[in-house]
Amino acid sequence: MESLKIAFFCWESLYAERVGGLANAATHLAETLAKRHEVHFFTRGSGTDAEINSVQYHYCQPKGEHIIAYCSDMSRIMVDQFRQHDAPSFDLLHFHDWHVVDALHRLRHRPTVFSFHSTEFGRSGNHIGEWWEFQKISGKEWYGSFIAKRITAVSSALRDEAMRLYAIPDWKIDVVPNGVVPSEFTASVEPSAVRTAYGLNNADPLILFVGRLTYQKGPDLLLDAVPGIMDHCEGGHLVFIGDGNMRPDLESRARSLPVSFLGFLSDTAYVPLLNASDLVVIPSRNEPFGLVLLEAWSAGRCVIASDVGGLSENIDHGMDGIKVHPDPAGIAGGFAQVAGCPERITSIGRRGRTKVEHNFRWSAIAERMLDTYRKVLEETCLVS
Repeated sequence: MESLKIAFFCWESLYAERVGGLANAATHLAETLAKRHEVHFFTRGSGTDAEINSVQYHYCQPKGEHIIAYCSDMSRIMVDQFRQHDAPSFDLLHFHDWHVVDALHRLRHRPTVFSFHSTEFGRSGNHIGEWWEFQKISGKEWYGSFIAKRITAVSSALRDEAMRLYAIPDWKIDVVPNGVVPSEFTASVEPSAVRTAYGLNNADPLILFVGRLTYQKGPDLLLDAVPGIMDHCEGGHLVFIGDGNMRPDLESRARSLPVSFLGFLSDTAYVPLLNASDLVVIPSRNEPFGLVLLEAWSAGRCVIASDVGGLSENIDHGMDGIKVHPDPAGIAGGFAQVAGCPERITSIGRRGRTKVEHNFRWSAIAERMLDTYRKVLEETCLVS
């Protein structure tokens, strides 16, 4: 493919405003594409435009009395910035998640791709909360999938979910998974020193949860599983890394348990702790992909994960991870499958590292996204 001029629209990135896994996924995809193409990344942030790893970043600081108004203002500013850089014209416009659908609307006549990294239904499930907000965001997801020339989803499970929710025809939506840079999550550490730094006993098995403390991610299911886990993992200590609206209640309920809450950690703090851990647990109720899985595999860690979504697709049960039913009994049962078997824990982690190397390098993921871009450009040429 000849060199393209590509515009990314995403409300977060690794180098400015970072909220969750979307920042990692969109940034690394942009940087990989920028090795052969011209990529401009329109996102939130302060300061002037910057070039980082060959990607041109254009920042905005939107305002709004609620999240819908905020994202609408953000999209308006992004489109204004886009037009300042649209000579020569961009070949393809790539929009990530619902936050930038208003920008997609304004530029809907151009060659466009809309990527689902999750859905509002998946994030909320039966714990919808603010119904007005849920309706508005779901409506934007439907509209974005309707007007985009083509759509991607990060897993087959998310593809099926989006097709079911928004009546998307199967020909229009491709699966393009996330990737990882394994070296970013690999570190040579002295586990005892890392544990001591956090006040943990060197001899205790260290179990990690990494993610938002929200209903979708299931931290409450994991907390309720702790008594059962300790039946199989005597002396173990569970550490929650991340923050979210469930944290106050979880901390209150965990006062008598061997559990610590560290909040959000920078990568410089997180990576050593990940590499010093024994097990990583991903107890999500809904998981469109699960970047934490790739991070844990990159560190060679054994993963116990809910048998849902992208986690279910990517884990070979008993080989490179343990898949469990997303409830306290199922999670505790996962620990029973590896308890007292350090050799098995190590071998499962090593197989995960091998899978990352073979299947989830960003270079391969970028090629799959370029296939989607080719389809859009070919279809655009046919129409014109």
